[in-house]
Amino acid sequence: MPAPSSLSSSFSSSFSAPDGTRLSYDVIGEGRPLICLPGGPQDSVYLGDLGGLSAHRQLIRLDLRGTGRSERPADLASCRCDRLVDDVTALREHLRLDLGLDVERTDVLAHSGGANLALQYAARHPEHVGRLALITPSVRAVDIAITADDRLETARLRAAEPWFPAAYAALREITEGRATGDSWAAIAPFSYGRWDAEARRHQAAEAGQMDHEVVAAFGAEGAFDAAATRDALARFVRPVLLLTGEVDLSAPPRPMAELKSLLHGGQLSVQPGAGHFPWLDDPGRFVAVVAEFLG
Repeated sequence: MPAPSSLSSSFSSSFSAPDGTRLSYDVIGEGRPLICLPGGPQDSVYLGDLGGLSAHRQLIRLDLRGTGRSERPADLASCRCDRLVDDVTALREHLRLDLGLDVERTDVLAHSGGANLALQYAARHPEHVGRLALITPSVRAVDIAITADDRLETARLRAAEPWFPAAYAALREITEGRATGDSWAAIAPFSYGRWDAEARRHQAAEAGQMDHEVVAAFGAEGAFDAAATRDALARFVRPVLLLTGEVDLSAPPRPMAELKSLLHGGQLSVQPGAGHFPWLDDPGRFVAVVAEFLG
């Protein structure tokens, strides 16, 4: 009897990583499984159901170690990005062996900083990746520079917004090395296509979803071997979607085009008017693009 391709309901559960750390995940929706890796690293709850993508695919939303309901390991060095590849491998094995899912080759979606983990997972285990969807991805894993001009040029697309003068001045402080705590708070509107009540609630909730020691460990020295990852990705032939927001400062057009050039199966989609969380800005358009890509 063949293994089931999906679970039949939504729930939360956990499994053991190779070092014994208990890691938590949520299952949302029905359909073929889609492993979802959050950015930050932070609690994956901010992903929600990705604007309704759960109507098309079963979202397996992982809390990375030290975030959400997953355990905070005593050795924070184990939170380093390259070491988290083993946690994703353990999740796939748990889904396959313990839950009986057919996940020999699994589709993966990653947002923001989670793209660094997804790229390293694809580089190390290409045989286990089906399709790879990178949403407003970070590019640290492949050492692509995002310059101040990249960010400022994208920011100027918002010049008509009432909050723009103060936010742009704060962004200039950051790019010129004069940032204060207030500077980072002031640029929050740039992360959203609409700086409305929903965006403000989302941004306020994010502040409590990060452990700054875990964040520091994620990107610590040794976390990224760009040359090795680029070399492996040059041989990676599975389809890859790069979806970025038109006004997202974190994933501007030029670095995204450079990332696409590293991927044989890469396609770039720019969502009009969207920021760093495109499933919030236009859920219908976001789901249509991602669901079509995933098939």
